[in-house]
Amino acid sequence: MKKEKRNQIATQSDDVEIQRGTITDNALKALVTSPVFKMRVEKPKKGKGSFQRKAKHQVREPYAKAA
Repeated sequence: MKKEKRNQIATQSDDVEIQRGTITDNALKALVTSPVFKMRVEKPKKGKGSFQRKAKHQVREPYAKAA
Protein backbone atom coordinates (compact mmCIF):
# COMPACT_ATOMS: atom_id res chain seq x y z
CA MET A 1 0.00 0.00 0.00
CA LYS A 2 2.76 2.45 0.87
CA LYS A 3 4.67 1.70 -2.33
CA GLU A 4 1.59 2.48 -4.41
CA LYS A 5 1.17 5.86 -2.69
CA ARG A 6 4.83 6.72 -3.27
CA ASN A 7 4.53 5.88 -6.96
CA GLN A 8 1.41 8.01 -7.31
CA ILE A 9 3.11 10.97 -5.65
CA ALA A 10 6.19 10.61 -7.86
CA THR A 11 4.17 10.50 -11.08
CA GLN A 12 2.10 13.51 -10.06
CA SER A 13 5.18 15.62 -9.38
CA ASP A 14 6.70 14.60 -12.75
CA ASP A 15 3.58 15.70 -14.61
CA VAL A 16 3.67 19.12 -12.99
CA GLU A 17 7.40 19.57 -13.50
CA ILE A 18 7.44 19.04 -17.27
CA GLN A 19 3.85 20.22 -17.75
CA ARG A 20 2.81 17.25 -19.85
CA GLY A 21 0.10 14.66 -19.50
CA THR A 22 0.87 10.97 -19.64
CA ILE A 23 3.93 10.37 -21.80
CA THR A 24 3.49 7.28 -23.95
CA ASP A 25 6.21 7.36 -26.57
CA ASN A 26 9.47 9.16 -25.82
CA ALA A 27 10.03 10.61 -22.35
CA LEU A 28 13.29 12.38 -23.24
CA LYS A 29 11.74 14.12 -26.25
CA ALA A 30 8.81 15.24 -24.10
CA LEU A 31 11.21 16.60 -21.49
CA VAL A 32 13.36 18.52 -23.98
CA THR A 33 10.35 20.08 -25.73
CA SER A 34 8.75 21.10 -22.42
CA PRO A 35 8.96 24.64 -20.97
CA VAL A 36 11.69 23.45 -18.58
CA PHE A 37 14.23 23.69 -21.43
CA LYS A 38 12.83 26.92 -22.91
CA MET A 39 15.42 29.59 -23.74
CA ARG A 40 15.49 32.44 -21.25
CA VAL A 41 16.95 35.85 -22.05
CA GLU A 42 18.64 37.47 -19.09
CA LYS A 43 19.67 41.12 -19.05
CA PRO A 44 23.39 41.45 -18.34
CA LYS A 45 24.30 43.28 -15.14
CA LYS A 46 27.76 44.27 -16.34
CA GLY A 47 29.31 44.67 -19.76
CA LYS A 48 27.78 45.08 -23.21
CA GLY A 49 24.03 45.77 -23.18
CA SER A 50 23.78 46.53 -19.49
CA PHE A 51 23.53 50.35 -19.64
CA GLN A 52 20.29 51.79 -18.22
CA ARG A 53 19.28 55.37 -18.95
CA LYS A 54 17.78 57.55 -16.24
CA ALA A 55 14.01 57.75 -15.77
CA LYS A 56 13.70 61.11 -17.57
CA HIS A 57 14.71 59.42 -20.85
CA GLN A 58 12.14 56.63 -20.56
CA VAL A 59 8.96 57.92 -22.19
CA ARG A 60 5.97 55.95 -20.94
CA GLU A 61 3.13 57.81 -22.69
CA PRO A 62 2.55 57.83 -26.45
CA TYR A 63 2.89 61.10 -28.37
CA ALA A 64 -0.89 61.43 -28.82
CA LYS A 65 -1.44 61.90 -25.08
CA ALA A 66 1.56 64.18 -24.58
CA ALA A 67 0.70 66.54 -27.46
